[in-house]
Amino acid sequence: MLHFGTDGVRGVAIDELTPSLVRDLIRAVARVLQPSAIVVGRDTRESGIALERAVVDGCGAAGVPVHLLGVAPTPAIAFAAEQNSWVGIAITASHNPWADNGIKVFAAGGTKLTDAEQIEIERDWHALTAETPPVALGNEFDATHLVQQYAEHRVNVVGQSLAGLTVVLDCAHGSMSSVGPEIVRAAGASVIVINDSPNGRNINDHCGATSLGSLVQAVKAHKADLGIAFDGDGDRLMAVTGVGNAVDGDKIMAIAASDLMSRGLLRNKGVVVTVMSNLGFHKAMETLGIDVVVTPVGDRNVLVALEEFDFVLGGEQSGHIVHRAHATTGDGVLAALILMDYLVRKKTTLDEAVTMMETYPQILLNVRTSERVADPVAEMASSIQAAESELGKNGRVLVRASGTEPLIRVMVEADTQEKASRIAHELAQVVIEAHGGQIEGSH
Repeated sequence: MLHFGTDGVRGVAIDELTPSLVRDLIRAVARVLQPSAIVVGRDTRESGIALERAVVDGCGAAGVPVHLLGVAPTPAIAFAAEQNSWVGIAITASHNPWADNGIKVFAAGGTKLTDAEQIEIERDWHALTAETPPVALGNEFDATHLVQQYAEHRVNVVGQSLAGLTVVLDCAHGSMSSVGPEIVRAAGASVIVINDSPNGRNINDHCGATSLGSLVQAVKAHKADLGIAFDGDGDRLMAVTGVGNAVDGDKIMAIAASDLMSRGLLRNKGVVVTVMSNLGFHKAMETLGIDVVVTPVGDRNVLVALEEFDFVLGGEQSGHIVHRAHATTGDGVLAALILMDYLVRKKTTLDEAVTMMETYPQILLNVRTSERVADPVAEMASSIQAAESELGKNGRVLVRASGTEPLIRVMVEADTQEKASRIAHELAQVVIEAHGGQIEGSH
């Protein structure tokens, strides 16, 4: 049986994440959240249509009206849920390969589920799989016009025309392929689009936010000011400078935080990031007098902290960036517009803007062990303490166990690449000596 992960339920489409499991998951969502209606969108995977039908069947079995967006970015689904006080369902496996698919659930109002809601839904879901579903009683509506409302809202966030800026958009053959370029063009920028021809199986395939090679080439070939890459469902982004340098979520957030702070718009003078954010981000925020709240990995954790501390900016190094004053979840095109608005307003380039943050060398090793390790940090306490003592204030160590497989992640940041690599491999060896296995990618 599948379970909720850091962001919804995922599995191999049709084989693991079957239509019947999806139908019953939606029945459980309806029982627990008691929605007035459910709005549904999907990314471009070929399994999306079959799973969309399963969602409709689940809504029908629960007697809940369902509004269909068709292919739509995850943030557009959250927007429709927010505007109409509906529950939202995104059929997507985000940056995963085409063969996978998943279900993300937004509570009424477009927010992520609480832990308590997620636990209750999963419990009901697993119980429902043994029951025969009732006859469908729900109503089905075409809601594709709501994607246009989302587009108009995002364009209006930008306070000026982006005319004069040339940007390359890599749409990852995903759900931003149509609406993403439309939004950026409407904001005034000149747009060159790549990887915007989804065929059901090419989503995220050597393109998009997880693979920047084709974007770097296109930016250089067209002499563009910058490039933006979305992931398959459009809730995150990575950027490329005019000279072809990659810009991750940490740097995009650092620019946004600095700008909001200077304009008095950074509510409570703080931001939220995860444990994966680079030490350089923390040092840049310290210089600016901005507080940083750190959460475990996952944009759901970021959103919880944003609400708790009443902040307006948070995100992940991987490119999930939440501008809470404008959206309830991460949104790649919204973050891109705000970044480009900054460049135009300041009459600067992305190459110049990123110099505000120094990135410390970071080494991440995945150690696949012969057994699951419950608490590697406790086991390795003395080794971690020795590493941290050597690094001092110019580095840090993060060791954590995967929640889904026998894998220990060892991350080290230091003031030199050599030091980071040496300490990371020393810690990985401690894991291997205790639990067997090897570093992934090594032989």
